[in-house]
Amino acid sequence: MNSVAVEGCNPEGELALVVRAQHGDLRAFEKLYRAYVDRIYGLCMRLVRNTATAEDCTQQAFVNAWTALPEFKARSSFGTWVHRIAANVALSDRRKVVRVSQGPLPEQESSGPVIFDTPMEVHDIEAAIQALPDGARDVLILCGIYGFSHAEVATMLGIAEGTCRAQLHRARELLRGRLHLEGN
Repeated sequence: MNSVAVEGCNPEGELALVVRAQHGDLRAFEKLYRAYVDRIYGLCMRLVRNTATAEDCTQQAFVNAWTALPEFKARSSFGTWVHRIAANVALSDRRKVVRVSQGPLPEQESSGPVIFDTPMEVHDIEAAIQALPDGARDVLILCGIYGFSHAEVATMLGIAEGTCRAQLHRARELLRGRLHLEGN
């Protein structure tokens, strides 16, 4: 996953912000927050499909990141790390809702637009993604849109890596079929 430019900083500038934040510099963490909050919210929104819940998950992801920041070892970019935290928060929240309700999920709101290089309407593509079964949609969002590896997504979702690959293939086939049918 590519790192977002932090106020024009290169990856070394981002790392410097992380180090300062690890030493308690709230302004440095705020810069990291501002650089990633929109993308984190977009990820949460696509996973939980509810504005208020996505906002809560975004906030919780950054609280978790701040708390875990002393253990961050920079084996990946800060952006990859905080995206993984956010995905785990959103997926955990969604599992909690399913366990508590033991019924259908509450009415879902559509998420913000995804930018594709295609002549189709963005809302048609977004609606087709949201109509996918949960497992296929989650893998498509995490692998196909946000760029996580199959291994990372498999760990986040608690599935085998082969299942992740199969779900991504299934999601692409279902999406291709839905978009092809809508285009005729």
